[in-house]
Amino acid sequence: MNDFAAIAAKLDGQAIELPSWAFGNSGTRFKVFGSAGTPRSIEEKIADAATVHRFTGLAPKVALHIPWDKVDDYAALRTHAEGLGVALGTINSNTFQDDDYKFGSLAHVDPKIRQKAVDHHFECIDVMDATGSRDLKIWLADGSNYPGQADLRGRQDRLAESLAAIYERIGEEQRLVLEYKFFEPAFYHTDVPDWGTSYAQVSALGERATVCLDTGHHAPGTNIEFIVMQLLRLGKLGSFDFNSRFYADDDLIVGSADPFQLFRILFEVIRGGGYGPANPDGHSEVAFMLDQCHNVEDKIPGQIRSVLNVQEMTARALLVDRDALDAAQTAGDVLGANGILMDAFYTDVRADLAGWREERGLPAEPMRAYAESGHQSEIEAARVGGTQLSWN
Repeated sequence: MNDFAAIAAKLDGQAIELPSWAFGNSGTRFKVFGSAGTPRSIEEKIADAATVHRFTGLAPKVALHIPWDKVDDYAALRTHAEGLGVALGTINSNTFQDDDYKFGSLAHVDPKIRQKAVDHHFECIDVMDATGSRDLKIWLADGSNYPGQADLRGRQDRLAESLAAIYERIGEEQRLVLEYKFFEPAFYHTDVPDWGTSYAQVSALGERATVCLDTGHHAPGTNIEFIVMQLLRLGKLGSFDFNSRFYADDDLIVGSADPFQLFRILFEVIRGGGYGPANPDGHSEVAFMLDQCHNVEDKIPGQIRSVLNVQEMTARALLVDRDALDAAQTAGDVLGANGILMDAFYTDVRADLAGWREERGLPAEPMRAYAESGHQSEIEAARVGGTQLSWN
């Protein structure tokens, strides 16, 4: 039975933050591909993100990456975004594309390079102050490629010292969010390879330091929803970087490889209290963000499809009959409990979501509405000349 009416209002507060870099050109380590209509400025990136929000009502914030999105006047950029109906969200640091960081940044053995990396994060905090952003997200490429190359313990100690300096600088209403990644570009070890390392580091900092879980940053076969549960249980799940992967950190459209995994993750988010209004702005403490690249598909519809996938699996997860599930689990009814979960997963909510959107003045079918709007052709015609933006 589809009880969509009972959960429809719970979808109203959902907000999925878009990454500015998703609208630039990207590719693999072999090639970055250009595409017609790609933004040539951060203002055009924000305009594309605002287009996604206009068609879906799900994406009210845009994350920035510094220095990719560096400008002279961040207050003006904030005004520009607000004029388009979106806000500036998470500020992402970058200590992996400078020659000085060849052997690390916040964990580097050279104190001058460590300080350079810390100073970059101070700059990011200044950007947060100007844009009204809450979260500073840190992902590090720091690590080593060969046994014996580096002192593993020493690197953890230096990382802790650097993070403490950054944490001391953030404001009372701001957060430090530490991301982890199993491997790459360091292959013998990375300094923040898993949720446990990230948790250990942020726990030493204070309550305004949390963990970012990127769904593509795990070893094959990892039970990601268990990690979600544990971090929520510990009060340290700060945000998601949603994407999808077949082999490694593929950064594909979320839910494209394994929609059932996305459903299971979102069920644990809801069960653990990580979804729903908890702040004055009506959004949860756990930030839903995308971290994706669109290499062969158009970027705006790629982001539209992504946020719709998250919304659809959220709706299905909200449909789980929690009382019946609790009773089956308590009774040791293995197949009954599994069946309750699967019934919700197999419920087709697409027509219900189309109606939900129409009731809120949104297109019933955002993908089709965008294709028929002619907007893609308009930006392809308008954005001729200049230098297209990309992550390299």
